[in-house]
This record gives sequence, C-alpha cells and structure tokens, in this order.
Amino acid sequence: MNVTTRPTIGDSRLAARLRRETRGEVLFAPADRGRYATDASIYQIEPYGVLVPRTIEDVQAAMAICREEGIPVLPRGGGTSQCGQTVNRALVLDCTKYLRDVIAVDAAAGTARVQPGIALGALNDALKAHGLFFPVDPSTWQRCTIGGMAGNNSCGSKSIRYGLMADNVTAIDALLADGSRFTFGDLPDNLGGDIPAPAAELIQRLRALGAREAEEIAARFPNQLRRVGGYNIESLTPAARAEGRGNLARLLVGSEGTLAFSAALDLKLWPIKPRKALGICQFPTFRAAMAASQHLVTLDPEAVELVDRTMIDLGRSIPIYRATIDRMVKGEPDSLLIVEFHGQEDAPLLRALDRLEEMMADLGYPDAVVRATDAGFQAAIAEVREAGLNIMMSMKGDGKPVSFIEDCAVALPDLADYTERLNDVFAKHGTKGTWYAHASVGCLHVRPVLNMKDGEDVRKMRAIAEECFALVREYKGSHSGEHGDGIVRSEFNEPMFGPRIARAFEEVKDSFDPNALLNPGRVVRPPRMDDRSLFRYAPGYAADAKVTPVLDWSEHPGPLGGLLGAVEMCNNNGTCRKFDANVMCPSFRATRDERHLTRGRANTLRLALTGQLGPDALASDEVAAAMELCVSCKGCKRECPTGVDMARMKIEVLAARANRHGIGWRERIVATLPRWARFASLLPPLANARDTIPGLAALSERLLGLAAERSLPRFAWGAFHDAELRAPDGRDGEVILLPDAFNRYFEPENLRAAIRVLRAAGYDPAVARPPRGMRPLDEGRTLLAAGLVDRAREEARRTVEALSAWTSPVIGIEPSSLTTLRDEFLALLPGEAARALAARAFLLSEFLEREKAALPLKPIDGEAHIHGHCHQKAFGTFPPAVALLKRIPGLKVSPIASSCCGMAGAFGYQAETLAASKAMGELALLPAVRAAAPTAFIVADGTSCRHQISDLAGREALHSVRLLDRALA
Repeated sequence: MNVTTRPTIGDSRLAARLRRETRGEVLFAPADRGRYATDASIYQIEPYGVLVPRTIEDVQAAMAICREEGIPVLPRGGGTSQCGQTVNRALVLDCTKYLRDVIAVDAAAGTARVQPGIALGALNDALKAHGLFFPVDPSTWQRCTIGGMAGNNSCGSKSIRYGLMADNVTAIDALLADGSRFTFGDLPDNLGGDIPAPAAELIQRLRALGAREAEEIAARFPNQLRRVGGYNIESLTPAARAEGRGNLARLLVGSEGTLAFSAALDLKLWPIKPRKALGICQFPTFRAAMAASQHLVTLDPEAVELVDRTMIDLGRSIPIYRATIDRMVKGEPDSLLIVEFHGQEDAPLLRALDRLEEMMADLGYPDAVVRATDAGFQAAIAEVREAGLNIMMSMKGDGKPVSFIEDCAVALPDLADYTERLNDVFAKHGTKGTWYAHASVGCLHVRPVLNMKDGEDVRKMRAIAEECFALVREYKGSHSGEHGDGIVRSEFNEPMFGPRIARAFEEVKDSFDPNALLNPGRVVRPPRMDDRSLFRYAPGYAADAKVTPVLDWSEHPGPLGGLLGAVEMCNNNGTCRKFDANVMCPSFRATRDERHLTRGRANTLRLALTGQLGPDALASDEVAAAMELCVSCKGCKRECPTGVDMARMKIEVLAARANRHGIGWRERIVATLPRWARFASLLPPLANARDTIPGLAALSERLLGLAAERSLPRFAWGAFHDAELRAPDGRDGEVILLPDAFNRYFEPENLRAAIRVLRAAGYDPAVARPPRGMRPLDEGRTLLAAGLVDRAREEARRTVEALSAWTSPVIGIEPSSLTTLRDEFLALLPGEAARALAARAFLLSEFLEREKAALPLKPIDGEAHIHGHCHQKAFGTFPPAVALLKRIPGLKVSPIASSCCGMAGAFGYQAETLAASKAMGELALLPAVRAAAPTAFIVADGTSCRHQISDLAGREALHSVRLLDRALA
C-alpha cells in the first residue's frame, strides 16, 4: 500500500467502503470519533473512525479492508480500561451492540461459548437458570465485556478462589491478522494434520520460543497470582505443557487485542453458591489493616476487600451511598476490610463469622466486626465496593486520583511494608494516595492525587511510577496485577522482565501480526506513558471563552463558571452502561449507542466546550444529536458515582440552540402551556379536538411533528383553581400546596384528593397567590425543556417571591415539577432564598412519611404495582411513596423494577422520538404492567408515566394520592 494514499482520520472514502462491504454501523463524524477517543484512562487518541459490526463476518471484512488500506484495527468492549488499551489511532470495532450472544451452554460440562461483546452481568443472568456462573468479577461487571476481560486478563475480588481470566478461558476462536481463523485451546504436543499449515507453523514457532526462554521466564516472571503484565509466554514452556498449563488460549488472554480478534470464547463455569455472609472488620490505622490481611485469608474467605478512610468520607458525601457507609462502620475507623464467605447453607457461614470475630480479637481488635447477613445490606455493600473507583473520582477540581500504578501486587507478608513505603513516596512528591480493593491477593488499587493538566504533576507521575515499580521489583511483585499494560505500563515491561523477555514479547507480536495491524503500541514497542500529546488534557487544552453558561455551576471549580469542571467529572468508567433496575441510562438501554449514553454525552460536551468540535459547538447539530434522546430523567444525577448531571447540562445545550436558532412552533406551544392552558381549560371539547376530529392528529404530525398515533393529554372539565383553597397565613399545621399545570388542567382530581389526604392527616392546606398578575404560579419546567432559560428564571423568581413570605412546608404531587424547586431553582437563582425554599419543598408522600403523619385508612384488598417516576428515584423520594401505600391495610404493594417510562414530557409525543419512547417503556415497565392481574392497581405519580401506561399498555394508572384518598376512613 502506498503510504501517501493511506486514509486520514475520518476519511470519507474509507467510511464509504466500510458501508459497502459490511452490514455494520459506520460512525465517522467528528463527535463519534471523539466519543471513542477516550476510555477510563488519562488518554485521548482520535481514531480513524468506528465500525459497530453486526456479525463476525463484518469484523473479517473490516480487518481485510484495514490490511489493504494500511491502518490498524482496535477491538473494543465497554471502554472501561484504566490503562489506555482501548484508545488508538485505528479503526475501532465496538462489539457491544450486536456481538453479545451466548452461543451455547453445556451445563453438564460446566462450559459456555459466548461472543466477545456480551457483558459479564448479562452472561451471569443467562447462566442462572443452569445454576452456574462465571466467577471472574471485576467491579465493572455490569458493563465490562467478556472479550475485554479476556483482553485484559481480568481478575476481580474472588481471584483468591477462582483465579484469573486466563484460568477460566478454555479456548478462543480467533481471527488472525492475515485473515485466517483458528481456535486456540488445549492442543497436543504432536500437532495433527487437521491443523492448517499456517497455524501449525505459528504454534511450533511459539513453542520453540517457550523452550528457548524457559529458564529466563522462570527467573524473571514474579511468582504472584496477580501477574497480568506482558504476554503469558510461560504457557509456551515445556514445563507448563507437562503440568497441563499449556493451553494456548492463555497466550491470547491478556494480549489486549494485539495478537488476534476473539470471535468466540469458551469459558469454564462454576456452580452458584447461593448463600453468603460478610464481616466488615474495623481498623484504627491503614497499616493495621494491611498487616491483618495475611491472617484473615487463612480463614478461607471468598474475598477480602479494602475500603480506606478516603473512600469512607467520599462515600458518605454521595447520597446514594451515605446510609450504607454509615451502617458499615463502627465509630471512626481509618480502614475497613470486608471479608466474604460463600456457601450452600447459612450455618457454616455464621460459624465463619464467629471465627473472624475471634481472630480479630486475637489480633487486638475485639468487637470490631460488623456482620452483614441479610441480602439487602450485602447488595448495598457490593454496590459501594464496586463503585470504589468512581467514588474516589468524585473529588471536585482538577486534582484527581490517577490510575498508573493502580494495581501492583506483592506477597501478603510484604503488604504492610510496601504500602507504607509507597505512601512515603507519595508524601515525598507532595501528594497522597487513595487505597481500596483486593487485600486478599496483595493487589490494592492505589491512585495518587494529581492534576493531569499540570506539566509539573505529570512529571511527578512519572517519578512516582519509576519509584513504585522499583519497590515492586524489590519485593518480587507484579507491576501489573489486574488492569493490564495499555499505554501507561507497557513501557515498564522491559525493566520488570528484563530485555531478553521484552524481545521475546516482541517476537510473539511479530509472529502473530508482522504488519502491526492489531492495536499497535500496546504491550510491546509502546509510546512513553507521559507523552502529553496522548493525554485527554493535552497541552493547549482550554475552555472556549466564547461560551457563557446560563445556569450556576459554582459548586464545581474551573473555567466557564464551573461548567467545564462539572462535565469533566465524567471519568469514562461507564457506570451508565449498566442494565440493572435503576434508572440510568434509559436512552442507552433502548439503543445501545455510545452517542445516547451519559458518558458519550459528557465526552461530546467536553469536546464542544474546549473547541475540539469547532467554533460555537455547544449549539451545533452534533451536540444536539447527542442530546436528542436524553429524557432528563436525572438518573445520572443520583446513580453516577461522580454526579454527572446530564439533565442540567442539557439545559445549557438547549439554551445555546435557542439563542442561535430560536425554537419551533411545537416547542413554543409546549413551553408556554402553563400560560395558555387556563384559557383552553374553559372549553375542553374544543381543546381536545385534535384527538376527536378525524384528520387533525395526522395534520398535527405534518405541521408540528406531534405523533399522530399518540393521544394528547385531555383537558378536564372543572380545572383546579387557586380559589378552591385559602391563601397562606402561617397558622399552625399549615402546608402550602403548589399545584402544577399538568394536574391543575388535566387531572384536577389528583389535587383535590391531595387536599383531602392532607386534611385527614391533620394539616391545613393553602395555595400561594402569585405576587404579580393573575396567572398562577409555575415552576418553569416546560420553559427549561425548550431552552428558554431567561423566561424560566422569571417564573422561578415569581415562585420564590410568593413562597418566601411564609415558612410553611411546600407540597407538590408531580415529581418533575416539585423537584425543580430543589434542583433547577438553585441553578437559576443561586442564593439563600432558593436554598431555603428547596429545603422545605416536598412531594406529598415524602412529607407525610417524613412527619410520620397519622392517616385514618380503611382496608383495600388487592394488590398495587407502583412505578417510580425518574425524579422520585433521583431524589430518593420513591421509597416514601411505597411506604405510604403500604400503610393501607390489606393492600399488597409491589414496586416495579423499571427505568424511565419513556414518555418524559413532550419526548414521547414527538414523531421523531416516538420509537425511542416506546423502546424505553418496553425495557421493563410496560411488560410488568401487562403481566399484572387485571384487578390490580397500577400506580404512577408522574403524569407522563400514567399517559405512557395508558397509551401503550391499555391500563389506567392512578396517582398514589388517589389510592390513599380511596382508603380514607
């Protein structure tokens, strides 16, 4: 190939060829490339483009094209790599959307064959029916893929019991750089004639290398379970083959996509142990915890995991983890060790906890174990532990815990001395480290706090790395104990293993991939780890000074009033890719597209705010496309461990778009609904004509983009008027009801039921009057959704003025409206008045549960399935709604495990987002509603949620206050 004709980044000719010759999705736009330029490391390298292959044949075709065009190929899973394995100047192959099947399960043999893009969590869900699981369990199990885990030789907390990925992958169906395909597994010494000649020649060459270097391998490879640096060439030695450890899949495991593409992987499965017990050991000092680890592992636990003081404090600062952390600790320990025991029955596990308490007492720490034996507490602890990395990264500001010596491993007797000496190294360089994770195997995740935008701190990073790895060699440890080599550690393989082994690694690479097609520059021939041109925060990285935020971001330090700092809180670890029953991220769950992911949006915004997507990019079509399916659910505000608030960030994008382009008629109609709805409600038949007169729905779709197949909310006869309640005067027991536009004009019976329930609970409701004019108060939610921030700020000001005259609690019943007072008001009107109002604004169920208000309730026999509005979940107000309904005698209340309903205000009514709206609803909510008994109550406190359930499941859903009202004695 003539190098002068090699494709350039984003080359349209290459993109066109991929579209012609594959069935995959071809993503070559600047924002697409930018979203795949980063992983969870400190690096950013723009790829040529991205292919999302639908089939393995697409992968084969793409590799052939790249061979001909002279550009590298980079396989990618969840993009959660810490060391820069999944960023490169290459064509990225995103395997997570389509290549995620379980091909076969042999329960009797305890094996499975899977495609590389399946997430570990999805695999284990599929294996439950067989009573089996795959035991390698990184903290990113919800979103890391089996192919990526094999690439990194992942480990997880239970490696002391089950070993590493290399111990649990029995064969790999591999696509090689030359276009051939061969299954690497447990092959005999005498290769038969059924093995193709090129593969046989390759294997013989590799085994010859293993025989030649056997003595050097024995001398230089550390005797540590957690050794994942370099290539696993020890499996090529005669001794390994003689001992049954010569499976050639081991060589591909840990090779970081540099030797072959894994088309399918054969896995070793293990029986599920259904019971577990945890003991949380409290230590007064970090060194005491480290010294105790070698003794605790003699109790034969499944895992021993560290939580240090920094993680305790940061975890308490994050609302979703605070209660769990408080329950885990006794007093003010400096460090915790979480000791896990698993088994088939409870009694042996409880005896193991007894022995743990005895050992702790013998070590000088009596009464220092918190027992966790119920499943709910255990699940909450697991969530905290798994979020350890992200909890550490929740520090605000440019200084962050940086991954570059993160997972060195030493023998347990050396752990206390090693960690103490490493802390001294940090202190020498004016920083400190955060510690957590795998105390059971001497592999502690440690991250010094450094600023990667500062050249001096980058120099410190290199000095710390060199001194740390020198210590590791002194203790005969492993410099790479879990997260692999990537960019950050590959250059240290030669000092670690010696020049002879480093040349052997290069020989392996060249034998598989002589033209450096596959992820070059990783494991062998790497760039310098401190080459700042490869950094996410490269020299010259700076905010676009032309951007003027419309909201207050001062809680974050940094440029653009803190907006850029808020966006940079995304560390790319990909928690938003999870598929469990919480909210985040509904658009990604529906599409599996990186563009429609919280992480993808945050990367897009960071690039836009720093001029990497061109001038005025915040208002650009590319940024708008990234935000198109964001339903402002606020799931990320609560569930993202670093608190990336994409719903608030979307307002900045909408405002920038509105300022540059204005808004359309549809958006204007929806935005101003609270202004004109009071007039429309005077004659509901006319206001509802769109859905009653044939042809008008189709016309509304053509003219306004309102989906014809959707019914619009129906204006009710007898809208709620402020005159139905007195004005506030501060009397005892007063609460101020804040009617929202949706319930005021469409479902006024909900507001009237709320009044009856409040009175039955002993409260005297009032309605605040607007300070100016006759128009009722409005929180400005619909205006914000259109980017009309200045007008929304004026509505917020009217509301704050009206409500600040009184100190009574403010009660709402529509989650999206009420939580605006607690969230957006603080960004629209920063100051004491908005903060004071936010502190006394409650949803009705939240208030009654908080006050433990007595309600006279009669029995209702039956069952109620309750769906939580996204904002209820984001602000932790869904549990009170469930608890309040559970007070009704005879009523069985079951929360629906669901994400966003998919309606999300106007989102579900728009023709262009109708399909996405339906897909979100079908993920969990709508199937659950359809499965409910016909006599069961369906409960949803969100107006949009009720409409979605009615439209797509054909069931009436009630606001919880209506059910409470029905139960009033």
